[in-house]
Amino acid sequence: MLGKVTVDPSFWELFPNAQVNIMLVSGIDNHDTDDNLARRRKLLREGSEKAEDFLGAAAFAKNPVVAEWRQAYQQFKKKKGVRASIEALLKRIDKGEDLHPISPLVDVYNSVSLAHGVPIGIEDQDKLAGTMHLGQVHEGLPFQPVGADKDEPTLEGEVARYDDQGAVCRCLNWRDAQRTMLDEDSTKGVIVIESVNADQAQRANEAMSDLEELLGEFFGIKPDKSVILAKDAPSVDVD
Repeated sequence: MLGKVTVDPSFWELFPNAQVNIMLVSGIDNHDTDDNLARRRKLLREGSEKAEDFLGAAAFAKNPVVAEWRQAYQQFKKKKGVRASIEALLKRIDKGEDLHPISPLVDVYNSVSLAHGVPIGIEDQDKLAGTMHLGQVHEGLPFQPVGADKDEPTLEGEVARYDDQGAVCRCLNWRDAQRTMLDEDSTKGVIVIESVNADQAQRANEAMSDLEELLGEFFGIKPDKSVILAKDAPSVDVD
């Protein structure tokens, strides 16, 4: 079970002006229902429409949100072709694809991610082991991606989220681990938004505000904690 979230010094060395928004939530009912499915479809449509604000450039890679994250990803070792999670979502919108519902909490945060042009990740608190870190890692941390059937361990110098048992999300916010992913029985989550510049940070703060409102609407809960981690305050305890 998760006890603490901390951002390692190695992360701040790469991104000295970064911030990391953390929201801890509990009391979630992540099961599909007929009542929430229609609302979730609407949320995803609305998020997709708002995402068009970040897609004005003729060349997809020239859009500022995409370009900034590609530049950030050049600062550390990564697998070839790896991109930030927000780029993957925006790419689908740019191609005219519809986003289909996955689960209540995932749909809520995907809609907010699109609406604000920020990468949002979430892990199941109960599946995490000890402290969840964000920082540069050594080669060989175990990691099985969501939907994969084999281990894809970390690279030396890669930036990842990791806990006492291995990597949780590889290449900053690229892909989550099967081990800590949300499922329909998840009741606790830790939500993460990384920002590497001031504009991203402002949109991340707005995204967290929207998430708090939607958590009340969909799940009837308020966050247990919502904090901003920075170089001079890099950790938060769960309890």
